[in-house]
Amino acid sequence: MILNCIKNIATPFKNVLTSSVQNLQLQTIRNKWVDHRMIRDVKRRRITTEYAPMRLRVNALRRNDILPQEIQEIATNEINSFPRDSTLMRCKKRCVVTSRPRGVVYRWRLSRIVFRDLADHNQLAGVQRAMW
Repeated sequence: MILNCIKNIATPFKNVLTSSVQNLQLQTIRNKWVDHRMIRDVKRRRITTEYAPMRLRVNALRRNDILPQEIQEIATNEINSFPRDSTLMRCKKRCVVTSRPRGVVYRWRLSRIVFRDLADHNQLAGVQRAMW
């Protein structure tokens, strides 16, 4: 008896819930990155962290003067076989809010413009405007 009452009450809500789920699926799905440059930089950082231990080992072999010349040449050829984006030099310091590549305050990963705006509104921990 009680189950039938609950089913009768829940039936109208079921239609509302299914329609809202269908509406959610029609919305465009956006990513959390600001623009395509930021997506590319994140991809480079992911590849860099994946290949970092191997690159470190091969570079150590390549730069070692005690090892024979043949091993150093093999290490050089192997370092050239890694993807280009696996080197740390291709990762750019970008602002995480605006994706601006210049004037980035490295400690907070924010551009100078966003950093100043957040500091003015007291939204950064440990940052205070200089007043004298």
